[in-house]
Amino acid sequence: MCGIVGYNGTVDAKEILLKGLEKLEYRGYDSAGIAVHNEEGVTVFKEKGRIADLRDAVDSEVEAHIGIGHTRWATHGVPNKSNAHPHQSATGRFTLVHNGVIENYHLLQKAYLKNVTMQSDTDTEVIVQLIEAFSKEGLSTVDAFRKTLGLVHGSYALALLDNEDPETIYVAKNKSPLLVGVGSEFNVVASDAMAMLQVTDQFIELHDKEVVIVKKDSVVITTLEGQTVERAPFTAELDASDIEKGTYPHYMLKEMDEQPGVVRKIIQAYEQDEELVIEQPILDAITASDRIYIIAAGTSYHAGLVGKQYFEKMAGIPVEVHISSEFGYNMPLLSEKPLFIFITQSGETADSRQVLVKIKDLGYPTLTITNVQGSTLSREADHTLLLHAGPEIAVASTKAYVAQVAVLAIAAYVTGKATGKAIDFDLKQELAIAANGIQSIVDSKDVMEEIAADYLKTARNAFFIGRNLDFCLSMEGALKLKEISYIQAEGFAGGELKHGTIALIEEGTPVFALVTQEQVALGIRGNVKEVVARGANACIIAMEGLEEDGDTLIIPRVHTLLTPLVAVVPLQLISYYAALHRDCDVDKPRNLAKSVTVE
Repeated sequence: MCGIVGYNGTVDAKEILLKGLEKLEYRGYDSAGIAVHNEEGVTVFKEKGRIADLRDAVDSEVEAHIGIGHTRWATHGVPNKSNAHPHQSATGRFTLVHNGVIENYHLLQKAYLKNVTMQSDTDTEVIVQLIEAFSKEGLSTVDAFRKTLGLVHGSYALALLDNEDPETIYVAKNKSPLLVGVGSEFNVVASDAMAMLQVTDQFIELHDKEVVIVKKDSVVITTLEGQTVERAPFTAELDASDIEKGTYPHYMLKEMDEQPGVVRKIIQAYEQDEELVIEQPILDAITASDRIYIIAAGTSYHAGLVGKQYFEKMAGIPVEVHISSEFGYNMPLLSEKPLFIFITQSGETADSRQVLVKIKDLGYPTLTITNVQGSTLSREADHTLLLHAGPEIAVASTKAYVAQVAVLAIAAYVTGKATGKAIDFDLKQELAIAANGIQSIVDSKDVMEEIAADYLKTARNAFFIGRNLDFCLSMEGALKLKEISYIQAEGFAGGELKHGTIALIEEGTPVFALVTQEQVALGIRGNVKEVVARGANACIIAMEGLEEDGDTLIIPRVHTLLTPLVAVVPLQLISYYAALHRDCDVDKPRNLAKSVTVE
């Protein structure tokens, strides 16, 4: 959701900025722009639409060695050129890009900017206009910047150019992610390290309410009060080739194909002396708890529902799973010794972070399960378990979900073994079997494409039903379908159909039924008969050993607890092909963002 890049160096900035924005396209956006600064001043180029449209608008004759860029996902104001970033102050002296949301922008506008005519409908413009207003009072640029930051409430990642200072990018952050990359005779700014891997793999983490002066040969970090902070860079452990599609038409297809390898990589990452392990401090934190609270959103929430069953069945620890955006404002009564586990693909999810901040203030232990080392939730939690899934670019999460389920299984299994409560099976071996099962499914894409054509080509809605773990999975299947194909879809517990939902079943309604849990297989098949009797077009996905004549798809047999790892893959592929048949933008679905960095 929104992306920032900046460059200050010795070569032409335009192409570096544009390539950086292209690397951030996966985050979701509806407009883009860059601003470059040379001896003639600051020049702004911005357009509604894709980076390709921005490229066409950029004047190739303008050369500059310093600049900033932005991809915008609309929050305040509709997607158009006026609301696109960068925004400029009334005189054009200051130019700004911003990720986040300023909650009190209307109050600041009334208090300080009554005589300023706004050129956009954004909260961002208030920031840049305030900086100019305070500079007119005699403050230096950095002091005007600091004064403005002291007044705004909300989240922000900012990069600022001053038309009177062609040597500096002014940077600040609060709640929204931002990094400074360092190089030889240049420095860069990025909301995601992937944007600037083209020029450096050395990045400095920025903390909330820090102000940074970025010149081509120096980076100075200060607190909001002006105190200098020293912080060494870290190496971004990303392979630039992982970010490329290669021969794949879409990132989503590539990432689904990577899932068998992800599970195998996770086994290797958590294996020691042929046993699955997690770090002792993490194990101690889990075993010391009397209840686990899993906090997550979207696909990560669905993984958390599976994780609940893992910890309760394999480790004997009660678990509650909460939607992060709700938990932060409606916290339940807590147990005496809670442990909070935050599941987040990006490690930057704003809804989850606001819960993390509150929980840390209460003094409770925290664990983040994430794909991004050094991300905000990883850095700020007491402990981290990494997913080892590699960069996930497509907005619709696939391999990160599989990785989350696998890591949750390992954490629960290791805990159960340590406390003597583990189920008697070899998880490492079962995960390897699951990886093979995933491979056989991704190798049968033509079958999934045929199912998508048969059941969804003209559908306006669809239902997913299951029981036990299949119910958790049905919600993820429905989310995948509506995310990328725009077919209205819902996942339900099979037994709940008769309590209202079956009223929506009509002739031809697609209903996807999951049959992977032996103890409830007969129950879900009874639910299928109920919807078929009302005219539903039922697609039954059954695990080998539980299949019956007439089932649509048989998936390889795996351990009952690990069925979500395998059964999710056909649902991902069916959604993918349904989106293709409808000519949807698979990797960048409308209105959605990969990393949700605002509440």
